[in-house]
Amino acid sequence: MIKTTTETKITATASSSSNNQDNSKKPPIKQGAQNISQGFPTPFPVPTSFASVYHHRKWMLEHMAGAFRVFARKGYNEGGAGHISLRDPEDPNTFWINPLNIHFGLLKASDMVRVDEEGNVIGGNQVAVNAAGFKIHSALHKARPDVNAACHTHSIYGKAWSCFGKPVEMLNQDSCTFHGCQAVYTDFGGVVLESEEGEKIAEALGEQNKVVILQNHGLLTTGETIDEAAYRFTLLENTCHAQLLADSNLNFKKNFIADEQAAYTREMVGDSETLYGDFQNDYLMEVKLCNGDFLFPEDYDLETIK
Repeated sequence: MIKTTTETKITATASSSSNNQDNSKKPPIKQGAQNISQGFPTPFPVPTSFASVYHHRKWMLEHMAGAFRVFARKGYNEGGAGHISLRDPEDPNTFWINPLNIHFGLLKASDMVRVDEEGNVIGGNQVAVNAAGFKIHSALHKARPDVNAACHTHSIYGKAWSCFGKPVEMLNQDSCTFHGCQAVYTDFGGVVLESEEGEKIAEALGEQNKVVILQNHGLLTTGETIDEAAYRFTLLENTCHAQLLADSNLNFKKNFIADEQAAYTREMVGDSETLYGDFQNDYLMEVKLCNGDFLFPEDYDLETIK
């Protein structure tokens, strides 16, 4: 279910721009965290096996809660808005989502709610979830079997950039992560309380894209793991911030990264394994800052996580 490395060949041609590198002689790319790790293997490989499905759920729900804590510290909480979903490892037709109206900074692994395709609470914390969140995430998980996790919040720079209804531009190295894998949903229909709206958002995401900018709404990112989806969200939010700053200066001409170089950069550092590792910086810092209070207690009965 989790891919670690993929062979991908990028055909690059020389750019006419004098300040762009010629990537035409670069070898085929082997995606993975080995591209950013020198001397020893990456310190944070993506876990691929667990002692039981209960251990798997424990791990993923702790990382889900950690993502909410990171989002809270970055200021993404906005009333009852914002949600993360995570496909269940045993029954992929069900998923976990956060409870309604609980601040991201208070959420624990044990707070997460498991719902089925109809929105019935079938496990975990027996409380209400965000109706709009269910509609969006349910449609995404149905349409994209490869999407195990999805993140959406009403972050300030994502909201600001979304009003233009445009993808982010290739202005810097980090924005290249979104080259060729971002979509824009322009048909804003108000709060997503109808299944049809969620289905339209899933359709806009398409078959291959990793993120969708919801016009007049905000950002939504996906991943094979919650860590990947969460890091992709923070990176997109920061990219929107940088884009807005760049656009605010009308006295200078923006220089864009050419498609060949942007595609090469995305393939080098924008894969699932690398983004998973990148998120561990924030996750482990959050564990330290809050003394791990969002984790399951050591003596927790894992078989109750269902």
